[in-house]
Amino acid sequence: MNDIIQRPDMKPYGFTYSIVPQTSKMNYMACFGTEGTKDEPVDSIQTILPDTTNYTVVGPVLYNDQNLTMYKWEETRGYKKNTYKLIVATVFTSSIPVHLHFLGFDWIFGSHYDEYEFFYDEFNLGIEIPEETFNVPEGLKCQDFPGPGSQQHLNTVTNPISELLHDSGEVDNEFEKFKTTHGKSYHDPKEHEARKANFRHNFRFIHSTNRQGRSFKVAVNHLADTNQDERRRMRGYRYTGPNNGLPFTLTEEMVQALPASLDWRLIGAVTPVKDQGICGSCWSFGTAETIEGALFLHKKRTMMVELSQQNLMDCTWQYGNNGCDGGEEWRAYEWIMANGGIATADSYGPYLMADGRCHFKNATVGTKIASYVNVTSGNATALMAALFHYGPVAVDIDASHMTFSFYSSGVYYDPKCMNGIDQLDHSVLAVGYGTLYGEGYWLVKNSWSNHWGDAGYVLMSMKDNNCGVATSPTYVNIE
Repeated sequence: MNDIIQRPDMKPYGFTYSIVPQTSKMNYMACFGTEGTKDEPVDSIQTILPDTTNYTVVGPVLYNDQNLTMYKWEETRGYKKNTYKLIVATVFTSSIPVHLHFLGFDWIFGSHYDEYEFFYDEFNLGIEIPEETFNVPEGLKCQDFPGPGSQQHLNTVTNPISELLHDSGEVDNEFEKFKTTHGKSYHDPKEHEARKANFRHNFRFIHSTNRQGRSFKVAVNHLADTNQDERRRMRGYRYTGPNNGLPFTLTEEMVQALPASLDWRLIGAVTPVKDQGICGSCWSFGTAETIEGALFLHKKRTMMVELSQQNLMDCTWQYGNNGCDGGEEWRAYEWIMANGGIATADSYGPYLMADGRCHFKNATVGTKIASYVNVTSGNATALMAALFHYGPVAVDIDASHMTFSFYSSGVYYDPKCMNGIDQLDHSVLAVGYGTLYGEGYWLVKNSWSNHWGDAGYVLMSMKDNNCGVATSPTYVNIE
């Protein structure tokens, strides 16, 4: 997407500049540059080719219906085996790289142990490149990088491979800031290195995503030192089949009454954002919080009562929920109706981020519910009506993508996000809707702390029912 030019020949310490697209009422190209320094000179040209000194010929291989040649190198470093496979095509007397795959340490860019794959879409030999190619284009004047932040950080954002190649120390610096910001500490040096490796991977993903010009931004948050498996444990919605909820009735009068936008936070119908931790208890948050909103409306918008997620974690096992290992809102509704209500958070005790012993009979009942309603699946208008007329609504989404894990602002839309009923894995709370720059969104409250997203919230695109916000919404009727 960007042109990055490296000039180690420019005195005294070299120069790097980037030609990037910009928008300010109109689209144009801009040049941002940085001079090398004595401590960090621009003294070499970045390579994208492996050193094949230790590779040996394996033999012919069929690749994309072509008969090519594979080279291989294996080595053991510490306790990890590294395997590198390079596929080349022979054109006359020249070998042209086509594909490089390895599981090991990145000897090209100097990175950590991981799986890497390179596709060489175009590779030309013998082409003379005019010297002016490496000059700043005529009519452009390079300027310093705009905005706050260290010059070193801006270099990496603009040219991410430079951090891999030169080991500028930015990841180390950012990791230290991350630990301070979020109060992170680790048991021993081994865990520290593992967490830093997670952070490095996530940090690069974040900057890579933000360069793609999407409708939303991602950022480092408190999850930046976690891996995919740990984040998967936080997504605890488990669809098991139909339930006994009442059908939703949508009338023309309900549709006509809909405002252009809605935010239940503004009138106090939503409790503060909470943190479920590394526990698949999201279903208990969606359940308790939609009941909180319904109770607020039932009390004529005069009193907000916080209800206990831990009550549902501890007590709904017989109804099919599994605490930290996942569950469904409707199963919790069924338990509440059968057992005389849900406890207040104050009386039941704090959320433990773990399964506990049920002690509901010793707690104060916050409210009882008479029934629960399944909002018409996939119908955005029905969900808007349910939100406006009945308060915040529990919804289930596909939250499995890293873009969602590190969402920070904007309208979230990921084309990979699924919306099938059995493709959803996380329970959240819809508290409103609106439009931003002409794009419709659902205002959604998450339970991953206010360090996540926009102070704990996300604007989720209405387009194509992305991520399934409108697939399985539910709300309750207070008894």
